[in-house]
Amino acid sequence: MIIGVPSEVKDDEYRVAITPAGVQELVDAGHQVLIERGAGIGSSIRDEDFVATGATIVNDVDDLWATADLVLKVKEPIASEYPRLGARKDQILFTYLHLAASLPCTEALVAAGNTAIAYETVRLANGSLPLLTPMSEVAGRMAPLMGAHHLMRAGGGMGSLVCGVPGVAAANVVVLGAGVAGMAAATLAVGMQANVHIFDRNLERLREVDHHFRGQVETVASTKLAVAEQVQHADIVIGAVLVVGAKAPKLVTDEMVATMRPGSVLVDISVDQGGCFESTRPTTHSDPVFKVHNSLFYCVANMPGAVPHTSTHALVNATLPYTLEIARHGWQNAVRADSALAQGVNVSGGQITYGPVAEAHNLNYRPLAELLD
Repeated sequence: MIIGVPSEVKDDEYRVAITPAGVQELVDAGHQVLIERGAGIGSSIRDEDFVATGATIVNDVDDLWATADLVLKVKEPIASEYPRLGARKDQILFTYLHLAASLPCTEALVAAGNTAIAYETVRLANGSLPLLTPMSEVAGRMAPLMGAHHLMRAGGGMGSLVCGVPGVAAANVVVLGAGVAGMAAATLAVGMQANVHIFDRNLERLREVDHHFRGQVETVASTKLAVAEQVQHADIVIGAVLVVGAKAPKLVTDEMVATMRPGSVLVDISVDQGGCFESTRPTTHSDPVFKVHNSLFYCVANMPGAVPHTSTHALVNATLPYTLEIARHGWQNAVRADSALAQGVNVSGGQITYGPVAEAHNLNYRPLAELLD
């Protein structure tokens, strides 16, 4: 199979979808790997590093899209890439898609008629998300750091030090969601000596969190009233809510934000899925925050892109086994053999095959099993 890896073109996105080690695994398995010139520079990977493990460097990205059987990316295609989606019949796109938050991208993929497999909806039998987990860990660990930076006066906030000092209280950090990202955020916030409250609707999960942190965080059953009460006294609120493949629920209203202290900070990790704050809108690393009432919203849609060297290697560690199976067997046989990978197929043959995406946009849905029969 011919595998193509273009440069990412989304604003402030420096990750790349393969590493030299990944190239070697694919080439040793008999596949050809085409990489757009300079695609790895943002992740501190040189073209020579890719060539040394068997990749071919391509100058013309349109040729890459037109030639590749399988295109590996990090982020969903943006408008400038939509014309390339139909360049090759029966092409496979393997990337983060977050289609429930983007009708234009969904429509472009449906119109292209090829198969789009989303990293974020590949789901194991135990409910875990193996290809979303590494980036959730990165974004979760970044969230308290970004919150702490913007809480300082130089970052636009109230001028507080998260950890406090003797005689001055530490910051109050509220984490909404006790999944992978929420736990990563809480872990770092605890390490920064903040006062941490973590919310979730799953009581059994909260018991696990309580045991994990041994009383260092306060666990709270998530209700509208409880969220409103804690948000009012929070210095940093971290939104880490995930409904797999669907839009995130809006847990923090503008009315709640109006009760917060001036200069407080809200970080929405869920922004890729539409966000869990009422006024969330995607921002970029070069222009990361905006004001709602007297608080700062940090809603960067590709947080791990700020640490691309770490993020690229963590991502490829997770995606490479699935990439090898798709390349070895073709996507149909690969998903027949792996029910987790099958849940990653969001669009195929002009049909939406992932229910939450169709529901989010009120579009027709066709079960993947019907296409595979």
